[in-house]
Amino acid sequence: MAGSEGPTTKGMTVGVIGAGAWGTALAIVAARAGQQTLLWARRDEAVAAMLRTRENLRLPGVPLPEAITPTADLSSLAACDVLVLAVPAQQVRGLAQSLIPYVRRGTPLALAAKGVEQLSLTLMSDVVAEVLPAAAVAVLSGPTFAAEVAQGLPTAITLASRNEAASDALVAALGQPTFRPYPTDDVIGAELGGAVKNVLAIACGVVVGRGLGDNARAALVARGLAEMMRLGQALGARAETMMGLSGLGDLVLTCTSTQSRNLRLGLALGHGRSLAEASSQSAGVVEGVATAAALMALADRHGVELPVASAVAEVLAGRQSIDEAIGGLLGRPFRGEGAMGAALARGGSSV
Repeated sequence: MAGSEGPTTKGMTVGVIGAGAWGTALAIVAARAGQQTLLWARRDEAVAAMLRTRENLRLPGVPLPEAITPTADLSSLAACDVLVLAVPAQQVRGLAQSLIPYVRRGTPLALAAKGVEQLSLTLMSDVVAEVLPAAAVAVLSGPTFAAEVAQGLPTAITLASRNEAASDALVAALGQPTFRPYPTDDVIGAELGGAVKNVLAIACGVVVGRGLGDNARAALVARGLAEMMRLGQALGARAETMMGLSGLGDLVLTCTSTQSRNLRLGLALGHGRSLAEASSQSAGVVEGVATAAALMALADRHGVELPVASAVAEVLAGRQSIDEAIGGLLGRPFRGEGAMGAALARGGSSV
C-alpha cells in the first residue's frame, strides 16, 4: 500500500459533507492541497454566512480559501472525485442514505466520524458499506484537533482502507507536509481506537475535575489503553494499530488537552455539574456520550470486560454517582500488570 511520501495530485474535486469544525478543517486541508472543494452544510443560512464572510463560525478566525465552495445542495457532490463524510457518528447512516443517488461506483469515501452506532452496535465503516455499497470506504482517525489542522500545524493521521486504490486517491487528495496520512488496511483498529478514546477522555476529565492528580490520570490512560487493546483483539484489530496514531496517539491527545470536548465534559461532571449542564456548555457533539453505552453493549456481546469504560457508561446513564464509580474502580482485585499480555493471548479475559 502506498505511503504518504508521494506528491499531492492537484486538480481533483473533493466533497466534504459536514461543516462542523472538523469537516471545515478537512475542507481547508483539501483546498490547501490544491483541490477544488465543496463544503456541504445542512442549513442554508450557514452556507450564506460562509459565502458572505469567507469564514465558518465553528472555526472562528480561520479564513476559508477561495478553492472552497460552501453548498447546501447534496446533488452537487455527484461530480466529486473524493468524498469525506464528517458528521457526528449517530448521523452517519442518515447522511449516507441521502447520498445514495450521488455516489458513483468506486468513489473513495473517507469517514471522519468516531463512534459506534447505538442501535446496531456497528462501526461507521460497516454502516456506510451497508448503505453505500458503491463507495470505496476509508477511515480517517488519529490525534487531530480541528483548529490546529485548519491553522496548518503539523498533523499525522491514520488512513485505513481495505481498498488500496481508495487509499492512494485520498493520500493524493489530502496529503501534504503538514497533513500526513499513514495508510493501513486495519479498518477495525483505526475505528475502534477513535471510538474508545472518547469515552476514556470523559473519564480523564472526571479525574482532573475531582482533583485526583496526575498519577491517577496517567494510570487511567494506561489501563484504558489495555481495555482498547482487549476489545480490539476480540474484534480482529491489530495491536500495532492500537499502539499507533489512531489508538495511543489519539488517546493521549484527548486525555491531556482541554481542547477535547470529551475531556471538558468530564471536567464539568467532575466539578459536580449534571450531564445536561455539562452537555449544554459544549459547542458541538460530545461523541463519547453516545458511544459509551454502545461500546459497552458491543463489549458485552464479545465477552470483553472494560472497567473504566463501564464506569463512564454507568455515570452517564445515571446508574452510579461519580464517587460510586471511582470507588468501584479503586476496589477492584489486585492482579499483575503482565496479566494483560496473558489475557490477550487467551482471547480477552478481564485485566
